[in-house]
Amino acid sequence: MAVSKVVGVDGSSQGDIELPPVFDTPYRPEVIHKVYVNLLSHSFQRQGRYPAAGEMVSAESRNTGLGIARLARARGEGFPRAGQAAGVAGVRHGRVAHPPESWKNIYKKINEKEKRLGLCSAIAATCRRDLIENRGHKLGKISSLPIVVSNEIESITKTKQLITILNVIGIGDDLTRARVTRKARSGTGRRRGRPARSGTSALLVVGSGSKVVALSRSISGIDIKTTKELSVLDLTPGSKPIRLTIFSENAIGELKNLQAPLHRIMEMIRSK
Repeated sequence: MAVSKVVGVDGSSQGDIELPPVFDTPYRPEVIHKVYVNLLSHSFQRQGRYPAAGEMVSAESRNTGLGIARLARARGEGFPRAGQAAGVAGVRHGRVAHPPESWKNIYKKINEKEKRLGLCSAIAATCRRDLIENRGHKLGKISSLPIVVSNEIESITKTKQLITILNVIGIGDDLTRARVTRKARSGTGRRRGRPARSGTSALLVVGSGSKVVALSRSISGIDIKTTKELSVLDLTPGSKPIRLTIFSENAIGELKNLQAPLHRIMEMIRSK
């Protein structure tokens, strides 16, 4: 049984804690990627266009012999629209060639066992220093992974206090990296109130009913989730394993609930 060190909110060592069996799951990047892509499709919004858009115009071709293209043209004379190409794709005020269709199936299903295996594998990958550093996180002098913090962090209600604790734990360099990694957006995103995008820092996983959940996204790059809300989407942003993750003691205890289904999954893997 693997163990990890418990760090207090003041940075002191508070002994060791046994990690649940979910942390023994083999690393399966292909399963994690598939689960991420399929779950992400559940948040997509269907888009479509009015089927008759661009075609509600009285237009017909003038055929050959006039020295002009045989495009359909708006009928009439004496007004600016008369004689202009209409009702076809690729012209001004024309229809869209291949518009998005609202009836297209964009919802990708995922098997329940495959989804659980992807989640368990992503949780187990939070112990691997090489994967965390390859993703760009700054671990500094952190020696024990995963990072487990005492339950006192769950009662924090002020952003300033949480920043102090995160710096004491040793992820201050990663917070700075996420804060300065700010990239200006161009185009539609900027016009719709999303002028820039910031880097991603640590994910804090706490037990159910924790007060600190209210501070989620109050710090640039920091997300806070309970164990019941935890998803592959949180652990692998962009489907790139694995995110620097901090667990509270209560969260580690609640992750033991994954032991029963994980046991069946492990038996299936060993039988292949």
